[in-house]
Amino acid sequence: MLKVGLTGGIASGKSAVGEMFAALGAHLIQADEIAHQLMQPEESVYQEVVRHFGAAILNADGTINRARLAELAFGGTSELVPSRIEELNRIVHPAVIRKQEEWMEETGRQYPHAVVIVEAALILEARAEKSFDRLIVVTCRPEQRFERWAARTKTDIETARREVERRMAAQFPDEVKIKAADSVIDNSGSLEDTRKQVDEVFRKLALEANDQRPTTSH
Repeated sequence: MLKVGLTGGIASGKSAVGEMFAALGAHLIQADEIAHQLMQPEESVYQEVVRHFGAAILNADGTINRARLAELAFGGTSELVPSRIEELNRIVHPAVIRKQEEWMEETGRQYPHAVVIVEAALILEARAEKSFDRLIVVTCRPEQRFERWAARTKTDIETARREVERRMAAQFPDEVKIKAADSVIDNSGSLEDTRKQVDEVFRKLALEANDQRPTTSH
């Protein structure tokens, strides 16, 4: 089994790239989906998040309103409203990482030669990179992040730019992520161009997972 971390800045296209890897045969899990499950009312993480951030983040049915939580966690546009993202991350990250580790180990038992991929925005920020054999970083141009966020949230481009920049302030810059990466997927071009890069990277990962590294003749 080869453990792979897939990361990148906000709206870089990590999920699209992850789906491409999954289509090629990789086993994929998303840290954001794990976090979503851990914030269900029956979970201890839910209790801690509500204790720290208050009942104002709850919907009428008792579930967490993720938009309200994000507003509190990332801070307002005014400097008078400080960011509390580190406080939220201290609650959520350890539990998410435990679930990731359990999933990777279980998948490895079932599929000993699998390429298992965890898609997570904050692998480096959470100091979780040592959990992986390889790290892949997805990048794109800043203006593309704004356009993608605007399309995703159905907001205007200026609102999207402010929100993306606010959230990016809680993440390492691309330069830091790229320096730590084993492979970089440039998602600035067409989907076909991105897919070609994914194909090439996956071939190498699959060889390594099967311990079929090419040998150099002397």
